[in-house]
Amino acid sequence: MGSKTSPRAGGPRPDMGGQLVMLMAFMIAILIMFNNDLRQGLGHMVGYGLFPLIGFNAQMPVITLILTGLTMTFFSVTVRHLFVNWIEQAKSQRIMSAFQKEMKEARQSNNTYKLKKLTEIQPEMMAQSMKASGAQLKLMPVTMIVIIPIFAWLSNFVYIDLASTSFSVPWELNADMRNSNILPNWILLYSLVTIPFGQVLQRGLKYFSFMRRLNVLEERGQEGASG
Repeated sequence: MGSKTSPRAGGPRPDMGGQLVMLMAFMIAILIMFNNDLRQGLGHMVGYGLFPLIGFNAQMPVITLILTGLTMTFFSVTVRHLFVNWIEQAKSQRIMSAFQKEMKEARQSNNTYKLKKLTEIQPEMMAQSMKASGAQLKLMPVTMIVIIPIFAWLSNFVYIDLASTSFSVPWELNADMRNSNILPNWILLYSLVTIPFGQVLQRGLKYFSFMRRLNVLEERGQEGASG
């Protein structure tokens, strides 16, 4: 009598199609961002629509950077929020955290029986964790399609369109957008605004999602109690 092979034995199967799409998206993004001709050409095309809207005739570059950054951050965070099940992801993270804690305790106590059982279900746990977090990775090519062209336009805006690139910040009264401190100053200024805004927006959207789920569960509980 032949032995049956457990469906978990092979471990989680990688999504080769999704990985290929992400790899191609990253390669295209790198090619565009590091090839001056491609970047400037793409930025020039996007500029036909963006410059009249938020270019302000190249007179308010800081406002242009802030508005562009807020718009791109709002887009990327909102798209990610709409297509990622944060509740399932949080549940998966809690389960994975508890599983890792049990594995650690089994190793420390040299409990070989418990360690063997946990090792047997580890591929299934990894598969569930990958499934919960994979949705965000699959969305990256979608957001990059929008973000990369706009970033290309911002590069043209700073290095070609602007006559003056000086601006003031609390720690430097006469900074230049084209100068670099690890990264170009215009990217640092962009990040200074967009990263906090993105964190606040994402936390706010998550909060409303969890509150809505809690309200649904409470309504179901009340209906069950009254029935």
